[in-house]
Amino acid sequence: MLEQDVCVLHRRLVAIPSLSHQESEAATLLETHLTQAGLNVSRAGDNVVAEWGEGDRVLLLNSHLDVVPPSSNHPFSPFVPTISNGKVFGRGTVDAKASVASMATAVCRLAHAGYMPQGKIVVAFTACEETGGENNGLEQIIDQLPRPAAALIGEPTHMQPCVAQKGLLILRLEAHGKSSHAARAEEGQNAISMMVRDLARLDQFSLDRVHPYLGKTTINVTVVNGGSARNMIADSCTAFLDIRTTPLYDHDEIAALIQQEIESTVHIHSKRFISVDTDPAETIVEACLLGSSGSSTFGSPTMSDWIHVKDIPAVKIGPGDSRLSHTADEHIDIQELIESCATYERIIKAYFELHHV
Repeated sequence: MLEQDVCVLHRRLVAIPSLSHQESEAATLLETHLTQAGLNVSRAGDNVVAEWGEGDRVLLLNSHLDVVPPSSNHPFSPFVPTISNGKVFGRGTVDAKASVASMATAVCRLAHAGYMPQGKIVVAFTACEETGGENNGLEQIIDQLPRPAAALIGEPTHMQPCVAQKGLLILRLEAHGKSSHAARAEEGQNAISMMVRDLARLDQFSLDRVHPYLGKTTINVTVVNGGSARNMIADSCTAFLDIRTTPLYDHDEIAALIQQEIESTVHIHSKRFISVDTDPAETIVEACLLGSSGSSTFGSPTMSDWIHVKDIPAVKIGPGDSRLSHTADEHIDIQELIESCATYERIIKAYFELHHV
């Protein structure tokens, strides 16, 4: 039964404390599960890949195995999946083991039913998505996979198709002044004062291009450091900007525009997490709308492994509420988890059928 398959797999996954760099047990569970279903399964480190079907047109389904560490006040033991009021509580129940269990169950059921796509389904469950660094599993294996024509990225969206997500640009601002004794402040140049002026300018600065799904790029000051003694004029001050971007601005362009506005020197601390979007006219979007009837497309402020398939049409879609991700109250409604499997099945079938209409 669909209910039994997805719920059991989901709880088995949640019971494994698969923190980033500790996904081996979860990967082994899925490797065995998918192999027993008759899929062609391979493994690279703690990344598990399963294929079904033949042909050049490849639909990639991807979600991640790792979870963030437990919070301090979970209502139940974080790695003991606990059912309460029709919901399963625990770390990873939403982000993203609901997507993993649902995607795996959907593809296994299609294979068991003898469904053969007019192309190939590739499922990749990968490691180290949460850490966002060089060990990211999908980034490591994407060039080893059959080239996808489209992708579904499993993240909590209540099974609504997300067709755009914001990126992240981190800038480091450096103000340089001249130190002096605070009693002779006129002999120095206060770098903190320079930074204060710059931050005041940025508070009034706006990047005005408006994305239809993501709105404006936002700029926030998150860290400021300056000064070394209470009686000394600071000769340096640094600040970090957290900039949540849209596809309407290139990250280098944003850095250049901010440099024009301020006295401090702008350094790019990180720009790899670009913003991505998919044209709503793409086949994969139409398939998602058909498969998740009654839903509508939207844009998301949160990032995902979508950035590693940025050159192909992709949709972020999965069961659960994104607002519960990384929280002590993380949980998934059991009925939503069950229904998400059928939704993934409909999306997969619709995608291959639409391509051949």
